Amino acid sequence: MRILVVDDQALNCTLLKFMLEQESHTVFCVSNGKEAVEQFSDINPDIVLLDVMMPIMDGFEAAPLIKKQVSDVYLPIIFITALDDQKSLTRCLEVGGDDFISKPFDKIILSAKIQAHTRTRELSQKSFEQKKLLELHQNEVQREHEIVEHIFKNALVEHLIVPDIIDYHLSPASMFNGDLFLVSPSPIGGLYIMLGDFTGHGLAAAIGALPTSKIFYSMAHKGLTVGDIASELNSMLSDLLPGHMFCAATILEINKSGRSVNAWLGGLPEGYILDEVGQVKRELESQHMALGILESYEFEDTIVHFEVENTDRILVFTDGIIEASDPNDEFFGEERVLEIMSCSKQAKIEDVVNAVYEFTGDIEQQDDLSLALIRCKATPLPDVEPRSFSQIPITFNIQLEHEQLKTSDPVVQFVDLVCSIEGASEHRSNLFLLLSEAYNNALDHGILGLNSKNKDTEEGFYEYYIQRAEVLAELNSGYLNFTALYQPEIQSIVFTIEDSGKGFCTEQQHNADNKAHSHGRGLGLMEEIASGVSYNDIGNKININYCLNERASST
Repeated sequence: MRILVVDDQALNCTLLKFMLEQESHTVFCVSNGKEAVEQFSDINPDIVLLDVMMPIMDGFEAAPLIKKQVSDVYLPIIFITALDDQKSLTRCLEVGGDDFISKPFDKIILSAKIQAHTRTRELSQKSFEQKKLLELHQNEVQREHEIVEHIFKNALVEHLIVPDIIDYHLSPASMFNGDLFLVSPSPIGGLYIMLGDFTGHGLAAAIGALPTSKIFYSMAHKGLTVGDIASELNSMLSDLLPGHMFCAATILEINKSGRSVNAWLGGLPEGYILDEVGQVKRELESQHMALGILESYEFEDTIVHFEVENTDRILVFTDGIIEASDPNDEFFGEERVLEIMSCSKQAKIEDVVNAVYEFTGDIEQQDDLSLALIRCKATPLPDVEPRSFSQIPITFNIQLEHEQLKTSDPVVQFVDLVCSIEGASEHRSNLFLLLSEAYNNALDHGILGLNSKNKDTEEGFYEYYIQRAEVLAELNSGYLNFTALYQPEIQSIVFTIEDSGKGFCTEQQHNADNKAHSHGRGLGLMEEIASGVSYNDIGNKININYCLNERASST
């Protein structure tokens, strides 16, 4: 060790130097406290042996000045003293001393004390080095987090802010959020909205947000269905994430009038359709497993469609809200959320969040808290670049015989054909809804002769589709004719679907405004989306007029 001896008696210095050098220590001697303070940084000792009584500056004055020059590493100061009164020894400790050695010196005691303080200093040095390494690591991690946070912020910059329509809150349990909330305008004036909850929280959970947001925005800009978006996200996440991770999600598409909603519901807690005073009109139960669990061939992209009023609101949230617990381990629960929303017409997301924090008290947040309230209002059209449309008239005509009707569902292929027309692909979601509704009506009621009234009850709904499968399997005659005529002069498509059945009464089927029925609302949906819908006299032929340039015509 490097030992500094501070003593005004040359004999004491020589004696201590001789004893310590015999044990392989390096010894430096100065004659008073002032010299010790001035030469301390140059000598850089490991231990200081400091006499109490000295001229110029004594040990009591020098000790605190020496300690001030010390870093976080322990530096033992051992006072050399002939004093033995309690007051003097106490003062030695008060000014920064760590031990005493009495004059005359005992070599064995001196050696033992030096060894003891050497061990303490070495431990302190090791601890200091580890602390520096830890600080370096923390700085590196902090820098990496700042870089990742910057990337996340820029990657999600497309997020659309629509304060008149969307009220939302995201509160991560750590620096990075395992939940995400994405909003994008559709190319025909509506909104796409996604609330997702990745397994866990923090950076590991948030890592899936980047590719998820990229796919969501890309497909939303193309006007694809929420089922298509969910399918693509599932395929990506099942390849990207480890087996124990997934993303529970609700993906919504709201048309520009705010009255028609398509939803893919996979793994989040139930959402709710609330009326203007906050009462529940409909529950949105999860229909599918979360994204990233199933292989592509197992995945279901079926969607739920429902119509709403412009005074309605859609409430969705992650399990972090309802599973927030108080000191008694009681969950906040869905009932409290709905109670808050029904208290006032002006109830906001902020009210729920404040209630959650008040409920949990001082308990550290365990999970990301995310929820959104979407008002079903007409969406203001954003300014977009003018779109181009085909200048060539185009006609598709497809006839499907009974064998083809039994073995295939041609709606997606119909939509693919129509979307090949320049200017039509951005309307894919609307086109899919129109054609699937018209096709299923023609097949179920026209060719198979099924009655939708059977779907008025939950049991009847299930029996209806069992009966449908049985009748379809035994089908031995009939056909369905599909025609699409694109008219470039008015940028419109006329669809005609005609079946070989006896027809059905469209007035009886049209129950779009009758909330007591779970059937017939699709005809109201078609009239909401299309420019015009008409039927022939017997009801086995429907004509649908759909305008591709509706945005331009509305302005």
